[in-house]
This record gives sequence, structure tokens and C-alpha cells, in this order.
Amino acid sequence: MRFLYTILFITALHTGVATAQNYEDIFVGDTIDYQTTEEEDSLSLDDLEVVTDMDVIQYDMPEEAINYGYVADEDSIIFDLPESMNIDIDSMLNSWQTQHLLKAMECESKPVNPRSISDTVYAQRLYSMPTIMDMTYNSVVQQYIYRYAGNNSTQVSCMLGIAEHYMPMIEEKIDKYNLPHELKYLPVIESALKPKAVSHAGAKGLWQFMFGTSKLYGLKSNNYIEERFDPIKSTDAALRYLRDLHTMFGRWDLAIAAYNCGPGNVKKAIMRSGGKNSFWEIYRYLPRETRGYLPAFIAANYIMTYHAEHGIRPMEPEIPIATDTLHISKNLHFSQISDLCNININEIRAINPQYIRDIIPGEGEMCVVRLPHNTISKFIELGDSIYRYKQEVFFPRENVAKMLKDAKSNNEYGSGGLIRHKIRNGETLGGIALKYRVSVKQLRKWNNIKGSNIRAGRYLKIYK
Repeated sequence: MRFLYTILFITALHTGVATAQNYEDIFVGDTIDYQTTEEEDSLSLDDLEVVTDMDVIQYDMPEEAINYGYVADEDSIIFDLPESMNIDIDSMLNSWQTQHLLKAMECESKPVNPRSISDTVYAQRLYSMPTIMDMTYNSVVQQYIYRYAGNNSTQVSCMLGIAEHYMPMIEEKIDKYNLPHELKYLPVIESALKPKAVSHAGAKGLWQFMFGTSKLYGLKSNNYIEERFDPIKSTDAALRYLRDLHTMFGRWDLAIAAYNCGPGNVKKAIMRSGGKNSFWEIYRYLPRETRGYLPAFIAANYIMTYHAEHGIRPMEPEIPIATDTLHISKNLHFSQISDLCNININEIRAINPQYIRDIIPGEGEMCVVRLPHNTISKFIELGDSIYRYKQEVFFPRENVAKMLKDAKSNNEYGSGGLIRHKIRNGETLGGIALKYRVSVKQLRKWNNIKGSNIRAGRYLKIYK
């Protein structure tokens, strides 16, 4: 009889995609502190389950499809839940997006206790999924499945309904780049499929891009336009980034890990592991925030595929109104469209999330606005009168020049947000830089720091 110690690791408090150009800067002259996250959402040795009879678990598949790891020290098995799994369900159900994209807010279902399903069944289901990536089953993945099928089942029901709107677009882009279709569920753990999701560290959108990486992949971020919120443009950029990471590492498990913590950290983990070349072999050398990321991704693929087997019913989606795009070469406010075309301004915002101040700065450069077909007909019929409507109210002459200048920018401060981080005992510049997905060099510049010494109790300025 062999002893199987099922090890529970829960994912990082995901703060988005790191800035690719800054990975090497993060570690310069600093010791990384992985213990900077809040403890209330973490799990440790006390949470471990022990299976004492390996023989009762029979797997009808190659042995390599099952991966049970062992952890040598207590610190290695403390993880944090991703932000997407901590979303307040009431606020999610009451959001404009949910109430207008989903018909049924109450779902009739017969929940199945995820712990009542055997490991054999879970492993068989994962192994049977038509995926290119290996869907390894182990205790790490098991605990994420328990979470999605248990406490987060309402969230899953909501995401299944919203997915009806976003998945066709994501799949189209995946086909464009000839990538594995299982990547379409990465936004489930990134943002819970909320196109305007913002993490505590400033990552934004369905794919939770940080500003630096989004800039590298051609997304604009300023005080008026935030293309990380644009589902189409951000999806295209995220898939190009994932394709590049796969080219770099030659493996999807490492590419997905690098999407979370950056290729520099994955390369360092490979080096520290003695040259190992798979996620499960290097996981203990990865940042604490990343060790559960691939398991969470596997669990997301599982629950979005086998939700019915867990009694989780999708909230019924509304049939989306047919929309099309207009090219705008003049300044335009959402209220001008709303008032004259008789359309709720919230609907305009929902299908144009990239315009963060209700302003389309078309005079500076050609912009695109998406509207329902009937609204477009009315818009065209109104002609230039729509731009003249309350023009001085929405676009005072003294403000237009600065607005157009800001709208053209794509600077390192993103949309101008400032985060103030209070330094805690034991923190280092490297650890703080890793947490907020910026570089040590940037932290020094923003806070006029010449060396690496920082004092607990003081505040650091971090721009997003």
C-alpha cells in the first residue's frame, strides 16, 4: 500500500500580466519577498487532505496524465485565491452587464457535492477533453474544481451565460492565430469574464493586462481611451502575447505560467530547479502568486465543460442586439448619441467600454464607435447635427486642445491612476515591484530612491 499525500495549493491573488520589458529589472539588487499577500485567503498545511490508500484510485489512462507533487517545506504550499474567485456575487449579479446580458437571474439546479465525485472520474473527464494541452489531474487541480463547483457555483452559472457573448469572438481570434481552443477559458480566472475588471494592482480588462505589456502589444491607455477594456482588441493582443510566450518556452504550461508572472520569473525558476522544463517540476521555484495559476486554468476548463455534471445551469443569455461600427472623425459625447438617437447611455457604454469618460476624441484621430443597427440608421440620418448638439457643454473650447493631446498619448502612467503602497516589515523593492507588476527601476524613479533601502511605514507611489 502506498501513501498518497494530496497537496492543496491555491492560486495567486492574480494581479495581471507583468510588463515584459521590465522582467529583468525586478530582481536587480533585491531579494524577492513572496510573503506580501493577505493571509485570510491563503491555505496551508492545516488544510491538507491525506489519502491513505493509493490502490482505491484506479486510472484508465497513461500514468503521466496524473501528477501528484510533493512539497518539502510549509512555505511552499501557502497560496492565495485569485481575485476573480473573490468577486462579490451580489454585486456581480446586480451589475449592468449581467442584468442586460442574462435573462434568468435565478437558476433551477440540483447541486452536486464535488467531494462526492471520485478522483477516477475527475481524471477520466480531464483526460477525455479534446485539448492540445495536458490537462493533468492532481490535488492542486482538485481543490480548484471543488471551489468552482462549490462556493463559486453561482459565479460559474453567471460566467456560462456571459460566455455566450464573448466566446465566439475569442474563438475567432484563436482560429486566426491557430492556437489551442482551451486558451479561451483563461479570462475565466483572469477577470471572471468582466470586460471592465480592474485588479488591486491595476491590471485591466478580460485578460487583465498591465499597462507595460499592453503597450508592447499595441493597446492604447490614457485618460480617454482604455483599449484593455476593449474585448476585441485586448483578446487579439493577449493571444499574440501567449503565442510569443509559447515560442519562447516551447511548452504551453510554461507559457501560461509566464503569462501570470512574466518570462523572466519562469526562466529563473527553470534555472533554480537545475534546468527542469515543466510547470510541475519548477512550481516550487515560481513566485507564490503563480504556483496555482496553471491548476486554476485546468479547473476552469473542467468546470466550463462539465458544469452540467455538477448541477450548474448557465444563466440564459439575452439574444444580443445586432451591432455595427461607425468611424468617427469629430469629437463626440455618448450623451449626444443617447439624447438624439434615443438609446440608453449605459448600452452605449456596455458595447464601447474602451471610452472611459463617455468621450470619443475623434478630432485627434479616427475613432470607432459600435452601435445597434437601428441607432446607426438614426445617427446617419441626423448628420452633423448630432455633433453640434450641446457642443459647448460637452466640449468647451478651452478644454479641447488638452483633451486631444491626452487622447493621443500612451504614457507609462496609463490612465493616470496613482496607487499608494504602505511599506510593511520585511518588504523589499523587488517584492513590491513583483506584486504590482512594475520594475524596480520604475519604483526608484517614481519615489526618488537611489539605492534599495526602504523603511516600513512609509508610502511608495506607484502609477498605473
